[in-house]
Amino acid sequence: MAPEPGLLSRTDPGEFVTVLSAQDRDDLFHIGRRRRWPAGATLFSEGDRSTTVVLVISGRAKVFSLTAQGGEVLLAIRGPGALVGEMSALDGAPRSASVAALEPLEAYVVGVTAFLDFLRTHPDAAVRIVRMIVSRLRDADRKRVEFGTYDALGRVALRLAEMAERFGADAERGVRITLPFTQDELAAWTGSSRESVTKALRTLRRQGIIETGRRSVSVIDLDRLRDRAR
Repeated sequence: MAPEPGLLSRTDPGEFVTVLSAQDRDDLFHIGRRRRWPAGATLFSEGDRSTTVVLVISGRAKVFSLTAQGGEVLLAIRGPGALVGEMSALDGAPRSASVAALEPLEAYVVGVTAFLDFLRTHPDAAVRIVRMIVSRLRDADRKRVEFGTYDALGRVALRLAEMAERFGADAERGVRITLPFTQDELAAWTGSSRESVTKALRTLRRQGIIETGRRSVSVIDLDRLRDRAR
């Protein structure tokens, strides 16, 4: 069963579902089953054997990996329209990362065998997934460069600017980031300590670039935030 049209209108631009043709999209949803997860729930874990891919319809999830010391490295945020779990589905290797819901999440779950059959019979969708993977690899390379060339304040500013652009909503003052996240998660995404993130947020707040509340951030001056990131 395909999702109702209203759900598809809320997909994040450029995600996998949005670049498929209407027929390919309907065929893909037809072979999946709809499922919901509460905030904080794990969709799958690093090291698991791959049996499914997940197409996010509503809500957002984080993709992360755990270090040997038990710390968390946040690799990406995936929202409506995103495909997750495709890497291990394609190469047959164990999951390379974990995925957990940041907020209540709804998605279509497709078995790996059915997904691979879909790609074999829908060549345009297969090309689209290659382009998506290349784009994600480019983004990962760019973030590795950031880790080596930007200080903690610069990396925090970069991620806040990205979140404002991807997950921002117009507010009375500036742009409010609608994605729920903790300082620990921001630290995991920027490769920084929680103390460094706290200090960076304090600096940006003191400079009038952002305002913060309980698990919320509003960007008051996005241009200045981008400049500080650079």
